[in-house]
Amino acid sequence: MNTQGGRGARQRILDTATKLFYREGINATGVERLASEASVSKRTLYQHFPSKTAVVEEYLRAIQHGVGDPISPGPDADQRTPRDRILALFDAPRGPLRGCPFHNAAVEAADAMPEVKDIVHAHKRSFVTSLAKLTKQAGASDPRQLANQLAVLHEGAAALSTSLADRTPWTHARKAAETLLDQATG
Repeated sequence: MNTQGGRGARQRILDTATKLFYREGINATGVERLASEASVSKRTLYQHFPSKTAVVEEYLRAIQHGVGDPISPGPDADQRTPRDRILALFDAPRGPLRGCPFHNAAVEAADAMPEVKDIVHAHKRSFVTSLAKLTKQAGASDPRQLANQLAVLHEGAAALSTSLADRTPWTHARKAAETLLDQATG
């Protein structure tokens, strides 16, 4: 093992967890491998995180900030209309198509990690709430209903593109989102 000492160990563990959990899965990534790839001992890993579940929880909390908020997705959000910000959510993701990390965690954690399920539920509810604020700004007559429809569309595009290893579902979802927006704001 290439040991880099304790400095930055916690962040290395989280960075490694982010890479491995998303690319290979939570269940497929053992603590031994996580420690090895983060260049820490298992003892050091357990000093920072009392369990693998704790690593998974912190991984999800850390990526919550990186996933983006539909209200202000990026530095140029103020220069884009609410409609444009909504439609940007349906741009096909770059990189490997592995789906939503929160959905993946919910499936993998199932009943084995109830704390993870709570984090996933809170994130998904927050996403819909943020979408509702944005759909209200876009002029939707029923912002909450439109937000729920767009969230289902977004989740479906992520799942289908992952299952098919094809970015085309994002294109179809974006067209459907445009139609929903037109109907709700017309």
